[in-house]
Amino acid sequence: MYAIVEIAGKQFKVAQDQKIFVNRLQNEEGSEVSFDTVMLKDNDGNITVGQPYINGASVKATVVKHLKGKKVLVFKKIRRKGFQKMNGHRDYLTQIQINSIN
Repeated sequence: MYAIVEIAGKQFKVAQDQKIFVNRLQNEEGSEVSFDTVMLKDNDGNITVGQPYINGASVKATVVKHLKGKKVLVFKKIRRKGFQKMNGHRDYLTQIQINSIN
């Protein structure tokens, strides 16, 4: 059983007992979160597609921890002009564990 859920503006394919990284959520570590924006649900071959969301469907998850992602380097260069610029950033992430798909 899996579902496609919109979490913090992005779509994720989730299954039960799966751990995923999403954009930073405001919930505290150890708290339970429910997502009602389920777009697709597959229950052993029975596929339900929402328009755009499935009414009454939800995904429950637990916030495991908050962390920062790996550093992403952004390098800009204009050839023959001597222009070089290096920047970097780290995204703020939240790791969640999917408890159930209803």
